[in-house]
Amino acid sequence: MGNVFIIFSQQISYTSQNLYMSDIKSFPYFYRTVPNELHLWAGIGKLLKHFGWNWVGIISMDNDRSVRAVQILTEVIEQNGGCVAFHKIFRQQSSSEFFNQVAEVIDEPSYVNILYLNENFAFKEEEVLRHCFLLYPGKVFIAIERMEINQKLILRYDMVNNTFMFTAHRSDMQNFIKYIREMKPVSLLDNSYGLKWWLGLCDGQCPQNIKRQCNLTNVYTPREKDHFGSHCHTTHFGNSYSVYNAVYAVAHALHDMIISGSRNGTTWTRENMEFLNYLPWKLHRYLRNLHFKNGLGEEMYMDENGDLAIGYDIINLIFMPDKTWKYEIVGHYNPHAPPGQDFIIDEKAIVWESSFTQTPPQFKCCSSCHPGYRKLLVTGLPICCYDCTPCAEGEFSNQTDMDSCTTCPEDQWTNKKRDACIPKVIIFLSYEEPIGIALILISIFFFLITATILGIFIYYRDTPIVRANNRDLSYILLISLMLCFLCSLMFIGQPNEASCILRHTTFGNTFSIALSSILAKTITVVTAFQATKPGSKLRKWMGSRVSNSIVLSCSLIQTVLCLAWLFTAPPFPYLNMRSEIGTILIECNEGSVIAFYCVLGYLGFLAGVSFIIAFLARNLPDSFNEAKYITFSMLVFCSVWISFIPTYLSTKGKYMVAVEIFAILASSAGLLGCIFFPKCYIILLRPERNNKKYLSKT
Repeated sequence: MGNVFIIFSQQISYTSQNLYMSDIKSFPYFYRTVPNELHLWAGIGKLLKHFGWNWVGIISMDNDRSVRAVQILTEVIEQNGGCVAFHKIFRQQSSSEFFNQVAEVIDEPSYVNILYLNENFAFKEEEVLRHCFLLYPGKVFIAIERMEINQKLILRYDMVNNTFMFTAHRSDMQNFIKYIREMKPVSLLDNSYGLKWWLGLCDGQCPQNIKRQCNLTNVYTPREKDHFGSHCHTTHFGNSYSVYNAVYAVAHALHDMIISGSRNGTTWTRENMEFLNYLPWKLHRYLRNLHFKNGLGEEMYMDENGDLAIGYDIINLIFMPDKTWKYEIVGHYNPHAPPGQDFIIDEKAIVWESSFTQTPPQFKCCSSCHPGYRKLLVTGLPICCYDCTPCAEGEFSNQTDMDSCTTCPEDQWTNKKRDACIPKVIIFLSYEEPIGIALILISIFFFLITATILGIFIYYRDTPIVRANNRDLSYILLISLMLCFLCSLMFIGQPNEASCILRHTTFGNTFSIALSSILAKTITVVTAFQATKPGSKLRKWMGSRVSNSIVLSCSLIQTVLCLAWLFTAPPFPYLNMRSEIGTILIECNEGSVIAFYCVLGYLGFLAGVSFIIAFLARNLPDSFNEAKYITFSMLVFCSVWISFIPTYLSTKGKYMVAVEIFAILASSAGLLGCIFFPKCYIILLRPERNNKKYLSKT
């Protein structure tokens, strides 16, 4: 093999990166001072991922090594979120046919093209340059081998900066460079290739640390001058660094083997010679466990596959305006380095082609999905080709090209762009908003009206119309209605533990007192009519004690229900995060739904009994009969609360509370207007009718 040292049945290669050679079962005695291609593909994957390039084309030759290598490369590209737009396999053929086919493939809509043209590729470098650099501006090429440049081509063509190359890591060997510069070419006179290589260092294009000042007249003919090579541009003199490490590796392994065999130092004895002659296979163990420092002071060791643990240099081929060029190391990839330090790229050192409108260029099958959107795969296309769809409500994405959106926490919602979550808006029926102010004014207005009517009844307490149907019950009913109007204010404002407990219990008790008073009034009307009949035994039930007992007992039952509610499962403030999109509704949870409906049901029972009794007594002959007014008031009361139920269930948020307050105010106003407005009309506007003679007319 031309690129290996064969030492005692051990093979140490300084160029081959063939991944098959890393199989220690098939090649247990094969070593190399360059990394294998598995690391090369991982490094290319890192480079593609770093720049976000996911639309890749691969060009390779038709051989077993290429098939396996491209398979692994494809897996690496897909693992890093990329797609292979095409993979074109070419057979060794005439250069013109080959490049015509390459031109057709590269014209396809892919921009990053990986050239896997290994050592079997033998076309002329001029044709490679013309097709890979000149005809396709606006694309990027990644090569796995260094491309040597002929100065004549640069003078002839306009090159573009669009190529990266991965080469095994190399370091400057100053002593070697010094030796090359100072050596005498006498030993090379019989080696035409070696002589041309040495004469190439006299080229004016060579860097100063390599270039030598030569008197060439006595060494070469004018014709030979045309054959000056460009190897002085090859960083670190090509494979010299790998050869250097290979020699050091063998030397250290032999040294360790001799020391181990002689057991008494490094003295060269006949015993050492016999050890080398009869146990050559012993060198394998020392190469496998090799760990040394080379002449440059670098730590060197073999990994588990027998490969020297070094990485790759990422090189940018840069063409200067003055028709010169250089290889610029712009990054490194070392799989043996600690995580986070294995891949390093210096974007500032990269020189991009002038036709790129954006640097680094963005090479993708489709535009990136901005934050607030997610990728939507399109059937029949690779995963790199997708549409962008906005995140759903309550979901966000804060990075580009997100596969899925993230759901916001329960107490947060997405902003308009859906690229972040913001706290949900907290809502409740407040005192500051218009609907809250309107309800407050209405409540206070009716409270004042009720207080005024109470004052009128107290002032005219001795008039027949006030005394009719139990004056005390009228006072109790008016006071309870005042409290009903005021209790609606407890439903406005931010709910807390105290307000939630007082809301429904106060509402239930005040309304039970009002309805109990109306029930007592209705019973009083019926009793008064029946007591006037001759021989009636109901006269003893005419007193205020009976009516007050009705009010007290009926109200006490509601109080017991409310206390049972509070001791078992009292109402509490609750953050409703699902009532309205993007909001948190602070509301009062009933605690016990059964207790809540028992309280409301009891109010409905009182209202129903009062309505039935008043309806039956509506046509009693006395002019002061309140039964007809109570009947109408109960009809209004029941109508309000029956219509309240569907309205309440069809509204959301703070408007549910507003509907409940409106029902309280409307039903209370109905009772006040139907029962007391007719009496106030007679007291204030028709005082002549406020006498016993008029009221006794039938």
